[in-house]
Amino acid sequence: MMNDGDVVRQLKQMTDFIRQEAVEKAAEIEAAAAEEFQIEKLQLVEAEKKRIRQEYERKEKQGDIEKKIKYSKQLHAAQIEVLQAQDDLVKSMMEAAGKELLYISRDHHAYKNLLRILIVQSLLRLKESAVILRCRKEDRELVESVLESAKKEYADKANVYPPEIVLDRNVYLPSAPSHYEAHGPSCKGGVVLASRDGKIVCENTLDARLEVVFRKKLPEIRRSLFGQVAA
Repeated sequence: MMNDGDVVRQLKQMTDFIRQEAVEKAAEIEAAAAEEFQIEKLQLVEAEKKRIRQEYERKEKQGDIEKKIKYSKQLHAAQIEVLQAQDDLVKSMMEAAGKELLYISRDHHAYKNLLRILIVQSLLRLKESAVILRCRKEDRELVESVLESAKKEYADKANVYPPEIVLDRNVYLPSAPSHYEAHGPSCKGGVVLASRDGKIVCENTLDARLEVVFRKKLPEIRRSLFGQVAA
């Protein structure tokens, strides 16, 4: 049998063992916790680094996009300015050509011959036996002086009887543009012929002829002024 001293000694050994186990276990837990903390801390740091890097890349990309958008807008605006300048130049050329047409009607001999040619052209397009003719009021006498020769010339060319041409004395084409009415309706000369029922109209004014020629020649004009690319 163990005496009291042995019992106390044995209890002390057991207590020391348990205490040592507890200390070692606590140290293990503490070490594991410290390692886990370090891992988690590293993960958080890396995650934050990644977030910051992604945010920087996003802002950098956004900045690049904004720069490209800004550049694109500036380029587009510049292109519009160039096109507008080109259109303004072409328009000014057409206006200058229109002003030159005003001088044609001042030479009565040349203008009289031109009116006859325009009337014959219109008759050949309409191919009607009876037509209505409108002109400017200031051109009425010149038009009347060439009607018979124009009818005969048309009849010879079309191999038909001379047509009936009724000069409209109620409705006239607008007069030439003036400084006083620069923006109102105007006509630089020429004639307008129509079938008796008004369903077929041939506008053979100088203004209409200029517009047709200018529209037809516009690509060529643009190439001449601005080069192949601008055309």
